[in-house]
Amino acid sequence: MKRKVVLLGPYPPPYGGVSVYISTLFEFVKNDGVELWTYGDRKIDGPNVSFMINRAALPWLVLRRGSHARIADNTHFLIEYPSLLVPIWVAIKALVGFEWVKIIHDGSLPARFAGFSKWRRALFRLASGRVSRFIVVSEELGRWLRDEVGVKQEISVIKSLLPGTDSQTELSSSLRTELASYLSAAKRVCSIGAFIPDYGFDQVVEAVEQVRQATGDNIELVLLDGDFASDEDYRRRVLSERGWITVLRNVAHAEVAQILKHSDAFIRGFRFESYGLSRIEAIWTGTPVIATKAGETRGMLTYDFGDRDQLVAHLRTVLSEPTSADTSVWAARYREEAESNLRELRKVLQLNNS
Repeated sequence: MKRKVVLLGPYPPPYGGVSVYISTLFEFVKNDGVELWTYGDRKIDGPNVSFMINRAALPWLVLRRGSHARIADNTHFLIEYPSLLVPIWVAIKALVGFEWVKIIHDGSLPARFAGFSKWRRALFRLASGRVSRFIVVSEELGRWLRDEVGVKQEISVIKSLLPGTDSQTELSSSLRTELASYLSAAKRVCSIGAFIPDYGFDQVVEAVEQVRQATGDNIELVLLDGDFASDEDYRRRVLSERGWITVLRNVAHAEVAQILKHSDAFIRGFRFESYGLSRIEAIWTGTPVIATKAGETRGMLTYDFGDRDQLVAHLRTVLSEPTSADTSVWAARYREEAESNLRELRKVLQLNNS
């Protein structure tokens, strides 16, 4: 019997990596009859779309519509941050017989697992033992599941990079107004993340500040805040008395590409990157990328998280030496890989036209 395929996970806003992945993937598979079960800050409607106000609605949705379905799960609350929904989910799986394809995006999971409490470890073990098969976005996550967790199910490594949607969206007039100072600067640096220490905004800000002081150039920084996590004290310390920083929250994905096109450098400072979609999207716009050594690093200048001297050195190099020819080579390669990733996802999910 052919199974109904369901794509389960967050939808932007907020514009985190997983929600952008979900919205992009659904555009490619919605004509194959795939259903989207989703949640987020703004309700969405459409054919085959079920929007949940909160996660408590998920069990009822599965009971009504999940019988013998193949559910591609991109949530965070069943495996990555296992919650009390786990035993309910597992019981419903046994009752209605759905196939659970768990897609793990979170590169911080191996590091965080060591700090799990006993009850959270128990929930994780219960959940991971009931997954039908895993898809992970990095070899490291796959190795950790096999060798350290000891899962026996099939694990497919399919990176989260998907083809671009060829959007020609221009910056809105309101966004141009907010970016007026940034767009008029001699040099422009962009970074994407959230105001918590693991995303390294403090290191990015200090690096730009050092280069500004050393060169005397008018270098401005825009921080694109995904707004999915925030430490307000950290935020205040990062921004304090730095009028050359612009902060934008929840910028639409299509407009992020336009901001990257207007930037001379992109810095991705996340400590626990699993793959790093924003890194590749910056390369696709022709913008040089400086990034931590976690996640995807090909075609980029890299530094160890916390190594401020190396970050400063890379930033000075990028702002003084054009590298657009190098990014074009990698842009083409990543486009080929994105197409391959989509084909592999179709194959694993057993979709039409695979």
